[in-house]
Amino acid sequence: MSRALVTGGAGFIGSHVVDRLLAEGLEVHVADSFVTGKRDQVPKRAVLHELDVRDEAMSRVIADLRPEIVVHLAAQMDVRKSVAEPVFDASTNIIGSLNVLEAVRHHAPSSRVVFSSTGGVLYGGFTVPPNAETFPKDPESPYAIAKLSVEYYLAYYARVHGLETVALRFGNVYGPRQDPHGEAGVVAIFCGRLLAGEPLVIFGDGAQTRDYIYVSDVVEATWRAATGVLPPAGRLDDRGFNVGTGEGTSVLRIAELLQRAARSAVAVNHAPARAGELQDSYIEVSKAAELLAWRPLIALDEGLATTYEWFAARAPSSSAATVPRDSAS
Repeated sequence: MSRALVTGGAGFIGSHVVDRLLAEGLEVHVADSFVTGKRDQVPKRAVLHELDVRDEAMSRVIADLRPEIVVHLAAQMDVRKSVAEPVFDASTNIIGSLNVLEAVRHHAPSSRVVFSSTGGVLYGGFTVPPNAETFPKDPESPYAIAKLSVEYYLAYYARVHGLETVALRFGNVYGPRQDPHGEAGVVAIFCGRLLAGEPLVIFGDGAQTRDYIYVSDVVEATWRAATGVLPPAGRLDDRGFNVGTGEGTSVLRIAELLQRAARSAVAVNHAPARAGELQDSYIEVSKAAELLAWRPLIALDEGLATTYEWFAARAPSSSAATVPRDSAS
């Protein structure tokens, strides 16, 4: 039986990846510090290792397991926190990733390492979407800078040390179990407000666009990247793949579709636009279609309806108190 290790496997995307790997018949190990991950999202059939990816324990786990697949999802993923605490962000996202890569190099060099990068903020604000993998990258947050830095390390480890590494540049992932932090959290935030009968709050005019991708499509891309044939190791973008829909969707459209799913018509209020926010960000996904035989399958209205139903099934009858209800963009 093949063995897989998922860092951040108790989180939103990670727990779905763990489910898929188990369904494919793999022995699955989860490494998570539970800073944001949830214990009840780790299946009983998975083996849990409670640790921080920066710790020596991470290296020992990889040395003991020698997994065929390492899906590295553990990260500090809050863009605003990265701006406030860039040293902490770099410690987790860069040093933690290096700890994983060094452990693989020394103890499990035949492992396939799949890294979760970002297509939403990697390219910055100087491009005209849809952003292809080879577009210039001028990230405007420490979070995105850290993700790009790790991608450079991945390319280095592939070229110099012969590791099998691949970076998936996710759009704005949404779906059941969604972590409400980050821009994609708008879906979770809106679900909570709709369930509580509260107005939806949007920063700016709501015309800003993002590439919203349903979590099961992301899981499928991860599986294909973990098991498919990769391009030869080369430059930064050679083993980098955008994972999105290729379409930009406005926040206003998200609000409209979720109201339809909820059969609700709460007010939509506007707050001042946030300084430095990208107006449009969506990604070109033809490379993943060509080389990984991957395409998104879940339509936006279907995915949003399923997500709302998931939150509704878990909300208290009187309110959605378990879902954060901050303003969203």
